[in-house]
Amino acid sequence: MISESSSFIKGVVLGGVFCMLVTLLGHIKVGHGTKAHHHEHHHIQAPNKEDVLNLSEGERVELSKSIRVYCIILVKPKDLGHWAAARETWSKHCDKAEFYSSENVKVFDSVAVNTNDMWVMMRKAYKITYERYKDEFSWFFLAYPTTFAIIENLKYFLLKKDPSQPFYIGHTVKSGDLEYVDGEGGIVLSLESLRRLAHVLGDPDKCPEQGGMIWKLAEDKQLAICLKYTGVFAENAEDSEGKDVFNTKSVGALIKEAMSTHPQQVVDGCCSDMAITFSGLAPNHMHVMMYGVYRLRPYGHSYSDALVFLPPPGSDND
Repeated sequence: MISESSSFIKGVVLGGVFCMLVTLLGHIKVGHGTKAHHHEHHHIQAPNKEDVLNLSEGERVELSKSIRVYCIILVKPKDLGHWAAARETWSKHCDKAEFYSSENVKVFDSVAVNTNDMWVMMRKAYKITYERYKDEFSWFFLAYPTTFAIIENLKYFLLKKDPSQPFYIGHTVKSGDLEYVDGEGGIVLSLESLRRLAHVLGDPDKCPEQGGMIWKLAEDKQLAICLKYTGVFAENAEDSEGKDVFNTKSVGALIKEAMSTHPQQVVDGCCSDMAITFSGLAPNHMHVMMYGVYRLRPYGHSYSDALVFLPPPGSDND
């Protein structure tokens, strides 16, 4: 009896190891098999201010009007405090922002996708977005409720980028053979990338709704795998000096790091002047960020920016 029990336990362990290897090999296959061409991860930068100044007044106005950003914020009922803060602060600066929730919540308007699985939530949000807004917007920004975004800086970054090209932009991370955009810093897709994604979402072999048998990949990694099948690769966004503009940490955390690594140049060592996102913020910190970014101004100081991104019609943004 004891030997039978021992044999059974050994069988379970060996079976589990085998399943793990099968799952791992499946993911490795995705990493290599999707490379139709050798693709080196590269960094893309915001335009130089001089390039913008060289544009005519008419070109500047046309550009500022043409960049329309649709914002997707993924939320759950447990995120009500962050949900309210994002709704009252930065999301007002999107040309249109919608909250995609795991279930219907009476307190706030949202698009209920009726699932708690983050990857399924993300899939459904992108699918609905493409079906409803493919003819209305050219850029699509996805964020979590703990993210604070400066949409005007995002628009400036996208100024000379063509949405008919497959862009997949943010703060990139390498995991084994996979390069992906970290969801904590926000994810930007061009219209072409969203079109390709919407198509591959219907292919369960290339872009399954469920992950591996033993463990589940995070939703941002799943997204990268699906996009890789369509020839869309993650690109790290930087300012003209090479600093990251999508941040996966809060301003406070980045300043603390800079104080230990660059004690003589804390500000320069911390963050880009054209930062687009910060993450891991508490709801009250979002309101503080809103004050610092949009409301606090030194009297008599002129910023003389070459472009003005006007708020959406009817918006009550700051």
